[in-house]
Amino acid sequence: MNLATDFSCFTHEEDGRRSLYMQIEGMRCATCAWKIEQALTAHAGVEARVNFSTQRLRVTWPDTAPGHAANDFAGEIEALGFHVAPFDPDSRAAAAKAEERELLTCLAVAAFATAAIMLFADALWFARDLEGPSRDLMHWLMGLIAMPATLYCGRPFFRSALGALRHGRTNMDVPISLAVILANALSLFETVRHGQYVYFDASVMLLFFLLIGRYLDLKARGKAREAAQGLLAMLEGTARVIRNGRSEALRIRDIRPGDTLIVAAGEKIAADGVVVSGTSDIDTRLVTGETLPRPATVGDRLYAGMINQSAPLQVEVAAAADNSLLSEIVALMEKAEQSQSAYVRFADRVAALYAPVVHVLALATFVGWVVWGYVAGPAVAWEEALLKAMAVLIITCPCALGLAVPVVHVLASSHLFARGVLVKSGKGLEVLAGVDTVVFDKTGTLTRGAPQWLNPHVLPEKDRRLAVAMAAHSQHPLSQAVASADYVGSLPDMTVTDHPGQGLDAVCNGESLRLGSGAWLGVPDSGSSQLELWFRRGQQPAIRLAFADVERSDAADTISLLKRRGFRVLMLSGDRPAVADALGVRLGIDEVRAGLSPVDKVAAIDTLQGEGRKVLMVGDGLNDAAALSAAQVSMSPSSGMDITQNAADFVYRGEGLMSVVTAIDIARLTRVLVAQNFALSLVYNLVAVPAAIFGFVTPLIAAIAMSSSSLVVVANSLRLKLFKD
Repeated sequence: MNLATDFSCFTHEEDGRRSLYMQIEGMRCATCAWKIEQALTAHAGVEARVNFSTQRLRVTWPDTAPGHAANDFAGEIEALGFHVAPFDPDSRAAAAKAEERELLTCLAVAAFATAAIMLFADALWFARDLEGPSRDLMHWLMGLIAMPATLYCGRPFFRSALGALRHGRTNMDVPISLAVILANALSLFETVRHGQYVYFDASVMLLFFLLIGRYLDLKARGKAREAAQGLLAMLEGTARVIRNGRSEALRIRDIRPGDTLIVAAGEKIAADGVVVSGTSDIDTRLVTGETLPRPATVGDRLYAGMINQSAPLQVEVAAAADNSLLSEIVALMEKAEQSQSAYVRFADRVAALYAPVVHVLALATFVGWVVWGYVAGPAVAWEEALLKAMAVLIITCPCALGLAVPVVHVLASSHLFARGVLVKSGKGLEVLAGVDTVVFDKTGTLTRGAPQWLNPHVLPEKDRRLAVAMAAHSQHPLSQAVASADYVGSLPDMTVTDHPGQGLDAVCNGESLRLGSGAWLGVPDSGSSQLELWFRRGQQPAIRLAFADVERSDAADTISLLKRRGFRVLMLSGDRPAVADALGVRLGIDEVRAGLSPVDKVAAIDTLQGEGRKVLMVGDGLNDAAALSAAQVSMSPSSGMDITQNAADFVYRGEGLMSVVTAIDIARLTRVLVAQNFALSLVYNLVAVPAAIFGFVTPLIAAIAMSSSSLVVVANSLRLKLFKD
């Protein structure tokens, strides 16, 4: 097969193997992803994994394979009827928006056509004695509405069905398309010959409900793409580097090991590296979650995403963007997103059986009625036998099954949103209902994420006024906590000098002032693990200012309630062990693990899940993004980083943590309603399909029955509104 793109140009080397990411278009269910994986893994040494949510394929193979292997793999996927392209988040997002616009437009047209055509269908239904030209006129008007609407609104299904048939396979869109086309063709034929078998309304109504399910499914899948794209966006932009003795601006993606980054105060570190010049304070909250900045000097290792706070630095790049800590977090998130929920897997198995079973049933119905007419009694007209076969195709439409999950999830999402919780993943609702372990990050999750000045009363009013005025000149978090202290009155003017990693000194009215670390002010180390600054005015003794990252108001109550309900509660933190342990004691958390890197947190989550635990992760920092994706389900406060919110399944607003308990309660009710919806849709098919086969329903009745099954599922889902906190 001739490919327009040479995929060998997009391969990468990873541990002696070649890897390639490809974007797959045309997948409609997990069965499609399974077919692609099976085709590629049939080759020796090849590993392939499709992320159905992001439509992304990652394939790896031995480095000893021929150079054209990447193109061979792409050709095999094309031969299966799918379109492949090098993975590009921007083009993928544009394609998803275009698909969403098309579905919305088709849905609007189908809704209008359904409403218009039912006016004539109702007239024919209630005016049974309407005959001759009047009835023909009604049929022609219905056809003039139905046929253009069907051709326009059925495009998503027709394209999918044709693509499958061209490559010798089938999917659930094939019988749907067949039923719609046959209904319109027979209705047109009967209208021309003044017949009675006219069912234009059935085809339009069928498309309307199917488009609703297709649109809800698209919106659910779109949420899964945001997490990795948000992280990858941090690898965009430019940075200034020294290369070949010259300073120049480069794209972050073009930075290579050995380059020297020039990082000004306030700038973000663009790549992993080692400090070769300068001393500064580094904000590590995005990576480690630690509240207090860490001093950095020559020889210290820094990671992409950290922020240089105080003074210029030069950093020798140790890893390119593709091999940085951020890229490792992205890879971990991609791996975590591969799993499919139990309900989705069940629906996929039903969908895989749906097309062949329905085709066989419809054909058997048509042949059976024709044969039965010749054998057992008066002949059955082929039109009537065909109508019965179409009724089977329509009435077995998995519309109710397709709506069983998304309708409940939409209602649950709106219900939670009213209670301050934003739901970003339908899978998250399903899994949250079964969790038995809750893992919390510390900084910004159990705590407010910013240090608070605990003892402003230790300073006399005049000294407190001077300390607040000094602290206003610094961006250090502890200085900001002092500067934000409640103080009424004017602040004096002064000249302040910032000493990175040490503190501030100033002169006011000829008197020297210092605000900084105890070591800088010559205060002996007390060994306390508490955050502190020291203030000295002139020759007076230094006064200790104490700080702490204060826990959220209902954190202890939330932990206590979760433990009483039988949940195992843990804290995973990148902060210092002494600080994390002290908070764990105050909140009643028995299992505390501190000093963890992002990779360590993922390993801890994986260990818990390896023990059979179903884990809910609650965190707010970039260092939590990979752990949030690795856990079965995750939550993040709205005060967290945008990237972490993208990675999480839930985002909750407000200062409290009780939203975690509320989300679990609604998720459990959602699980019950989804199971009931599945049962209702299956019972419907067990009753409706035999009725259609034995000729008790017409195509119109079949469409009404199919629509009614969907309405029953929706009505059952509305019981969620009865939930009380």
